[in-house]
Amino acid sequence: MSSRHLIALSTLCVAALAAVLVAAFTLRKADDSSASAFDGAIMPAGVRAPDFHLRDQDGRPIDMAQFRGKPVIVTFLYSHCKDSCPVQARLISSAVQELGKPVPVIAFSVDPRHDTDASVHAFMREQKVTANIRWVLGAPRQLVPIWKGYAVTSQTANEEHMARIVLIDKRGYQKIGYPLEQTTPDRIAHDMRLLEKQ
Repeated sequence: MSSRHLIALSTLCVAALAAVLVAAFTLRKADDSSASAFDGAIMPAGVRAPDFHLRDQDGRPIDMAQFRGKPVIVTFLYSHCKDSCPVQARLISSAVQELGKPVPVIAFSVDPRHDTDASVHAFMREQKVTANIRWVLGAPRQLVPIWKGYAVTSQTANEEHMARIVLIDKRGYQKIGYPLEQTTPDRIAHDMRLLEKQ
């Protein structure tokens, strides 16, 4: 094979390799951009929001099926909390305000022995929360499976509960998660808008 043929073949191989690398980079970039469209952390696929049939702070029945077909903001609060819960409640209230329309918000009690209808209403007034947050109240045995389903811990005398916000998609799957220190109203509102379009 002549040197001219070797040069032509080498050039062709380099061009083909470059084309493969460009294609791979483009596909990877497309995957990254779709994954990073959300501001919060994308949760493992296929993890359903636990179902439940309990009541809220107004005595109304509440269950997960009521919210199918729309994205939902979920958090975990207790009404006597003085540190993380007020921050979470105000963050969510500000995110709903930024969205400019009512969106479903569920707060699961993590201190069911002390959370009452009255204490929840007092907490909401004290924190000046304007969002319609529906607290899910019940006995510990009713709430334990829910806590496990979201991998959160309850409030105890010795340990502070896990401060966390989760967005549920329209099909009822846990989609986006935020640790408290990485959460802002803008991020929640941004991700809720994306979920509404899916």
